[in-house]
Amino acid sequence: MKRVIIVEDDRNLNRGLCLALKDQEIQIIPCFDLKSARKQLANCAPELILLDINLPDGSGLALLHEIKTGSNPVPVILLTANDTEMDVVTGLEHGADDYITKPFRLAILRARVKAQLRRDMTHIPKPSVIDIDGYRFDFERMAFYKAGIPVELSKTEQKLLRLLVDNQGTTLSRAVLLDRVWTDGADYVDENALSVTVKRLRDKLDAAQYIKTVYGLGYVWEVKQDG
Repeated sequence: MKRVIIVEDDRNLNRGLCLALKDQEIQIIPCFDLKSARKQLANCAPELILLDINLPDGSGLALLHEIKTGSNPVPVILLTANDTEMDVVTGLEHGADDYITKPFRLAILRARVKAQLRRDMTHIPKPSVIDIDGYRFDFERMAFYKAGIPVELSKTEQKLLRLLVDNQGTTLSRAVLLDRVWTDGADYVDENALSVTVKRLRDKLDAAQYIKTVYGLGYVWEVKQDG
């Protein structure tokens, strides 16, 4: 069972987060200040921490620094108000793995939490070069080829492609793709942007036989069966 510590002093919000993330495979540990959070961290090693920046006994950024410079750095998602952009920048510079601005949609929160937990489970780094049939995708060098011919992709198209090929055969919902591709903290992204980006990527790679639309759900990089 994976453990998630929620450090949030607003008790109603903390309770709501616990309910939103309730899962038989996840143990939720609520904390309301730095003192209780440090006590929990001394007693157990969680897989993820949701950390409010403004806490009654200090800044969550101080705890973030302790976590990321300790012997067992844990993934941390910062929870912050919309008017604390400098705190977000500082948090990311101190190693925060993600941040969510308040108010936020619970579906987005769940998606980001699950993404971090999946990442924590797979300690094996993903290969930077992926070969699929006649395609070669070198994400480190940002070089992409179809049948040996280079294809120019935008940063957004590269993010989308990486998600699709890392999850070959698995349908990724529109909500998850919107959240993972557009990670600039925007409160709202027009869903049409995803449709347009998928079409551009599909056309550039001539990959209609691979990038499939699963109507009512999302998109998948379809695995071709031999023979």
